[in-house]
Amino acid sequence: MTSTLRQGVHSLLLTAFAGFMGHAPRAYKVGLLAALVGNVLLWALAGNTVVGWAFVIEFIVTLAMALKCYPLAPGGLLAIEAVLLGLTTPERVYAETGHGLPILLLLLFMVSAIAFMQELLVFIFARVLVALRSRVLLGLAFCSAAALLSAFLDALTVIAVVMTVALGFYRIYFIAAAGGEVADEHLGHDVHLPEERAGELRQFRQALRALLMHAAVGTALGGVCTLVGEPQNLLIGHVMDWSFMQFAQQVAPVSLPVLAVGLLTCVGLEQFRLFGFGADVPPSVRQMLAEHEQREAQQRTTRDRWRLLVQGAAAVLLVIALALHWAEVGLIGLAIVVCLTALLGVAEEHRLAEAMKTAIPFTALLVVFFAIVAVIHDQALFQPIVDWVLSQRGAGQTAWLYLANGALSAISDNVFVATVYITEIKKAFDGGLISADQYARLAVAVNTGTNIPSVATPNGQAAFLFLLTSALAPLLRLSYGRMVWMALPYFITMTGAGLLAVIYLLH
Repeated sequence: MTSTLRQGVHSLLLTAFAGFMGHAPRAYKVGLLAALVGNVLLWALAGNTVVGWAFVIEFIVTLAMALKCYPLAPGGLLAIEAVLLGLTTPERVYAETGHGLPILLLLLFMVSAIAFMQELLVFIFARVLVALRSRVLLGLAFCSAAALLSAFLDALTVIAVVMTVALGFYRIYFIAAAGGEVADEHLGHDVHLPEERAGELRQFRQALRALLMHAAVGTALGGVCTLVGEPQNLLIGHVMDWSFMQFAQQVAPVSLPVLAVGLLTCVGLEQFRLFGFGADVPPSVRQMLAEHEQREAQQRTTRDRWRLLVQGAAAVLLVIALALHWAEVGLIGLAIVVCLTALLGVAEEHRLAEAMKTAIPFTALLVVFFAIVAVIHDQALFQPIVDWVLSQRGAGQTAWLYLANGALSAISDNVFVATVYITEIKKAFDGGLISADQYARLAVAVNTGTNIPSVATPNGQAAFLFLLTSALAPLLRLSYGRMVWMALPYFITMTGAGLLAVIYLLH
């Protein structure tokens, strides 16, 4: 009986381990369990600060392993354990989530609105892809267009547009190459394609990865320039009481040189085929896209033309509403969803759910991220760095502030880092410790520091993280490590240009 019981318990444990974290690699499962147990021991032996940093590092590792296992479950287990160990409280997590509510609404509704405009976006960008045969011009077009749009729209909205376009291209090619309809869950399985298409698919994936990364970096280049470019820009502008034009003028000595350097970096990467860039879109793929568009044009009915017209009108309305900031971005997205579904005749619940399902996993992951931010906040993990930077004087203080913001934003939330620093700077100014001119320079350093160097990692930019954790990333074999590698030249050139501008051009 005892032997039977042991066998039953052993079988149950094996079943539980097999089901734990699904199809994640065995080493991943063991590592996560070891981290969960090790955190308790570290907390008991070393205290809150040490284990707090352990949680931050472990959460970053779950992001880095996103292609092995979606970070929501492992990151969520870490967040729950942090609360249970008293490193933060449910109330603090809720407060951080409340601060991030505009971003959550943006993800849920704006991404859904973009999904309902997929036909129009693929229609427009397919023509651009076929017309621009130079990979340099194509990369530059994606990067500069993303920068321009991100100066007035939210970066997540812009990257959602580019992702929708890339997924549309990939689906068109894969179905044409496979010789028939392929279910979405099979789009990443090369076995569905003839063997002679394998090399072509690899090249097309590389080209799409490059375009996505150029666009993602473009959102950072444009987002730093204006008051509405990034959420932390609005925060800083509100504290400094800068208008739209004042904000743009204050940051221009840094943002414009960085923009020029970023675009030149894009050209150089494509021209010299560096860091995974430089793959041409295969001619056969261009041909497939052109033929697809021709077939669509020939078969387009009055109803299809009406759908494109409605989507075009919605796109124009969306740009105007976002540029003029008629309402919170998420609410604008919901309004666009309502208008599109009403005019396009989308009345079935499952079609609405289909459009929204892309954003829901990342929305949940962001709440977990806010829990980790709550740990950073409650344990004051960044405070020693903040105090040291603010103890510096003169031009060195501005430069160190820029670098410190960049380093912390690369592992944490940009808005959180900006809030910490701008609050401390305002206290120093109100206390008469710094002049008005230095106050303005430090505010610019905070803004540019949270926007530019943070391109170093996917968790440093929301657009990068959204791309990494999307359904598109596995299709294009876009891992955390590959994103870091491809972003590295941008990080070096843009951060360097920003640092020089902060030191020599801010007056």
